[in-house]
Amino acid sequence: MNTRVQFRVLYRQFLFRLMDVEMLSTSARGDASGLLGQFGALLVFGSVLLAWAGGAVGSEVRHMTTPAGVWGAERFMVSLTMLTVGVFALLNWESTFLERRDILVLGPLPVRGRTLLAAKIAAAAAALGITVIALNCFAGFIWPMAMSPDGVGIAGTAWFVAVFWVALFASGLFSYCLVLSVQAAASQLPRRWYLRISPVLQVGGFAFFLLMICFQPSFRTPEELLSPQSQRLLAWLPPYWFQGLLSELSGIFREQSHAAMAPLAAHAIVNLSIAIALASGGFLLNYMRTLRKIVEEPDIAPSARGALWLPRLGRRPQTALTHFVIRTLLRSRRQRTIVAFYLGGGLALVAVYLGGARAALHTDWAGIAQRVPFPLAVASVLMLAATWLGTRSVFSLPVDLRANWVFRIVPLTYDSRERVAAVRRALVVLAVLPVAVASAGLLLILWPWRMALEHTLVLVLLGSVLADASLRGFHKIPFACSWLPGRSKVHMVFWFGVLPVVYAIHRLAQLEQRAMPAAVAVLAIVAGAARIVTDTAASRLEPEVKFEEVAADELVGLGIGS
Repeated sequence: MNTRVQFRVLYRQFLFRLMDVEMLSTSARGDASGLLGQFGALLVFGSVLLAWAGGAVGSEVRHMTTPAGVWGAERFMVSLTMLTVGVFALLNWESTFLERRDILVLGPLPVRGRTLLAAKIAAAAAALGITVIALNCFAGFIWPMAMSPDGVGIAGTAWFVAVFWVALFASGLFSYCLVLSVQAAASQLPRRWYLRISPVLQVGGFAFFLLMICFQPSFRTPEELLSPQSQRLLAWLPPYWFQGLLSELSGIFREQSHAAMAPLAAHAIVNLSIAIALASGGFLLNYMRTLRKIVEEPDIAPSARGALWLPRLGRRPQTALTHFVIRTLLRSRRQRTIVAFYLGGGLALVAVYLGGARAALHTDWAGIAQRVPFPLAVASVLMLAATWLGTRSVFSLPVDLRANWVFRIVPLTYDSRERVAAVRRALVVLAVLPVAVASAGLLLILWPWRMALEHTLVLVLLGSVLADASLRGFHKIPFACSWLPGRSKVHMVFWFGVLPVVYAIHRLAQLEQRAMPAAVAVLAIVAGAARIVTDTAASRLEPEVKFEEVAADELVGLGIGS
């Protein structure tokens, strides 16, 4: 096999390996290409929504005589691209560089090292391109066409569209190289330290990108940008760098903004070059020094601390299953990281909502906490929803699909109702109780004790309703069943419907403050009804545990052509 064929095969494998294929359902022929396609379809759908928004506000932006509206729209698209690419890079943290499996499988084969490295770099570049293009395939044309000034003609509009895409790719490349640089630096630590610090770096990176898009200041005039205080701040705000690059390349409002945008464009070029150099050096350093360390050092090291003690939660089979779910989530790096991403998204929503409530009510933070208490009630419910959604989502992701033979060979002596009850207890312990306890501790300091305890009871009852609603018909053991992408749509519905959800929670919190006893009574009735419905549905389930999404075919084709 020549080098070119080897490169093509490795490139395809590395590209699809960005999606974890070991947790896919084998019987359903779930493969990484289908998962990659679903991820692209999700980004394309987001691009359609962005394009619709661009068409709606474009007519207003086009006729502006000041750069404020154009700057805001440009910075929004740049920030969104940086956020999406950064989150994608963080989610594929474990698959970016060469890993243990690459060395053990490909090491004995007659494959040159530079072919491996070139294929890995090409796969990373392709992933970056797919992400940026899918997110902006419609919005990347509608927004610049809508913002193009009158009288520039077709050539001027085409040039603005072209430089708009240049700025989007440059901002996405900066985010991707920034994540790769941090990961390359961390990989030089001892293997055990790197594995322990990786989830912290992933969550920290996610928080960084969220803060960058949600809390960046807005400068509407060139005079504000040119002030000494603003210049010191802009040196640390990457979205403004690439907005400056776009403004300088496009030439819009050059007379008004050239003095302010030229330094930002210089920041973009210099920092992008540094990020590319660091990421390239990280790839080379990983290839030259880290690969031997991966093979020689173990991924799992014995812990010096004692096992986590948990109380008894029901009968012995129920307690065993509940403890298994809780301990597995606390020990699994991948599952913990996914839950942390949901928590980060919830915290971002809470921060944006509290900031908007503070501005709308014309009060300070003390007024938000005490004089107008319902924003804090909304914040606690949002965190409960994010925690529940993240925990319930990872229940369907196996930790090690090849290890579920333990459950397959052990006869389960309890019926389906006990199995669902055990999973419900684990979900309540992991998702409901932490938010309820943290909210109670905070609200007891800020509110009267009776109001704080009543709202905590509301959180517990609402969490019970969510747990029962999400486990109806659940006939699996969490973390031990295969995963088929696309089956669950609840997380997509939540994130795309986040604004209606926040508004509905806002209105419910206002009603709760006006009629707290009635709200507690209604939620208690709903929680009891949800428990009865869930138990009734569980009693009708088959006693066998489901380990595959669909039944395996009796005849399996090998796919070998004649």
